Amino acid sequence: MRAALVVALAVTVAFPHWSQFEGKGMAFRAPFYALPMVVTPLAWRLRGRRPPYPWLVDVLVIAPFLADTLGNIFGFYRDYPVTDDVLHFLNWVLLIGGVTVALRRTPISRLNAWALGYGIGGLAIIWWETAEFLVQEAGTAGLQLTYEDTIGDLLLSSTGGALGALLAVLFASPAPSGTQTSRPDRRP
Repeated sequence: MRAALVVALAVTVAFPHWSQFEGKGMAFRAPFYALPMVVTPLAWRLRGRRPPYPWLVDVLVIAPFLADTLGNIFGFYRDYPVTDDVLHFLNWVLLIGGVTVALRRTPISRLNAWALGYGIGGLAIIWWETAEFLVQEAGTAGLQLTYEDTIGDLLLSSTGGALGALLAVLFASPAPSGTQTSRPDRRP
């Protein structure tokens, strides 16, 4: 997954003149799309490298950036306008599912993991849309951002994030036995 993302990003940087990259701000995106490859390993190390390595989290956090990059490389955004909507929903299912799987490895309840995952997803799409706006304002032509598109992206992504968080709390393994708590211990 990591190698595929690196190769895909290299293609976008090496061939910016391809028509499918026109107005996509790929030069702005590439460094940010590489960041998810360090998030999980860094968080795992900061938490003391507790086994096992969170491979599912790693894959779920990287997959949306690979999907978006491949969608651009293969011209899906250009040739199939619905691609943007489909990937806004599916990518947030994956991304926030991964975040929530990571939260399930901590001693918080399912409801708190869902709410926190959903909240992180909501904030992430707000900042994502803000970044797209700033890239457009910096002079990247062709993004064609509209109010309707931004509102649609916010709704699709936040709904996808809610579903991803729900799937994670329903199916992800909780923290190891003895560390998962849903309420404080009230023993005297």
